[in-house]
Amino acid sequence: MSNLYSILEASFPTDRTACAIESHGDGAPLLYSWADLHRGSGRIANLLTALKLPAGSRLAAQVDKSVEALMLYLACLRAGIVYVPLNTAYRKAEVEYFIGDAKPAVVVCTQASFGWVGKAAFVGGAEVVYTLGSDRSGTLLDRAAHHADDFATVERADDDIAVLLYTSTGRSKGAMLSHGNMASNALALRKLWGWRLAPNGLPDDRDTLLHALPLFHIHGLFVAAHGALIAGAKQIFLPKPDPARVVDLLPRCTVMMGVPTYYVRLLAEPALSAERCAHVRLFVSGSAPLLADTFAQWRERTGHTILERYGMSETVMNTSNPYEGDAARRKPGTVGPAIPGVDVRVADGEPGAIGEIQIKGPNVFKGYWRMPDKTAEAFTADGWFRTGDVGRLDADGYLSIVGRSKDLIITGGYNVYPKEIESFIDEMPGIAESAVIGVPHADFGEAVVAVVVARPGATVDEAVLIAALKAGIANFKVPKRVFVVDELPRNTMGKVQKNLLRERFSGA
Repeated sequence: MSNLYSILEASFPTDRTACAIESHGDGAPLLYSWADLHRGSGRIANLLTALKLPAGSRLAAQVDKSVEALMLYLACLRAGIVYVPLNTAYRKAEVEYFIGDAKPAVVVCTQASFGWVGKAAFVGGAEVVYTLGSDRSGTLLDRAAHHADDFATVERADDDIAVLLYTSTGRSKGAMLSHGNMASNALALRKLWGWRLAPNGLPDDRDTLLHALPLFHIHGLFVAAHGALIAGAKQIFLPKPDPARVVDLLPRCTVMMGVPTYYVRLLAEPALSAERCAHVRLFVSGSAPLLADTFAQWRERTGHTILERYGMSETVMNTSNPYEGDAARRKPGTVGPAIPGVDVRVADGEPGAIGEIQIKGPNVFKGYWRMPDKTAEAFTADGWFRTGDVGRLDADGYLSIVGRSKDLIITGGYNVYPKEIESFIDEMPGIAESAVIGVPHADFGEAVVAVVVARPGATVDEAVLIAALKAGIANFKVPKRVFVVDELPRNTMGKVQKNLLRERFSGA
């Protein structure tokens, strides 16, 4: 029985005056020690405890990235309050849905959104609404300043819910993640990715994470921030992934995590070089597929091989390419074997067969909030979580993601997996990237359609591309049409929003 915060805190450096986070905003960097994190989260925990909320109460936060936002999350862990992070891009109708579903007792938002978020919060039954700005302003910190910074972290069982994380695919469902779910994952990744523990807090003995991800998602909060905290590693916070600033800061860092879009934008920076990356020991990519071309360009330009991994809201991390040993073991286009303690299988069972990816392990969530039917549907009869992702598990244990089951195209009775077609198109001259979708068709049920982005200066000829595909793949897989766009629509984590493409080209 242990609170996740207690597990993280056990790895904080002995010297609590050492720098834990260096936060970069518009002005001079702000430095926060490990003691600052502990005391700051203690004050907020005392504030929340003074509200005398019932056990299991939720706190929803839609706030900009800041160290204080991280303290708020840590305070919720310490006080035993369920944390509900909300994407900062969500607008009125979306926030109303999440508040109405989660029924948080407390809502924290920015000063700019207080009017409409506050109204939604009170309509949804919230007792208190606080504000928090990225510049250390707002009523949350004002109220917390009146409380002591000493707080005894409450005990929690492994099975107690720590976070309610809403999924980003389909109609959002609240995934209930427990203290044990996230602790098991953080401890496994600490060892797997070689995080350097530094109980003495000496800068030369510990890692420094370049943190340019948002804090409302598993990647930025439960993989990046947890990883640094549970290793006693310093973090350099950027409010957003500014490529020029990232390149400027890389020489001071040993670990960086990003989504594929970040790496593409960094490759466009003239200053990016092997010398700039010489001090970095690990680059991690996730949240969306990394193009093989980006993988190769990064290795050629920097001398580093990006490590790809696979996770999701319901499970945090599932698989990872290896960190230790020859970097050639990191295979482009795959997300590696299962991480320690986690089991992965593909429904069809045979090595190399394509099927639904299923997961079992201490990382798998408790279920969907207030959706017992959806929870039941999400698990097999023998207790494996059905991810909804389609993939291939090779004989060596490496997993490749083919796509989402909902993206499967059935045309004329044949199954078409978009990722397979995209891999062919992305290798063609003049193509930067592609997305393959199914659109309604009177004869076939669905027709395969490709939406592509051309490389700068290149021209894509629809007939030539289709002819080239016909020479290499079965005719039923060949797109009936090819549309060229300036860019593919993506969500904040870099995932291509195929639902928007299907809407746009449904009449094709």
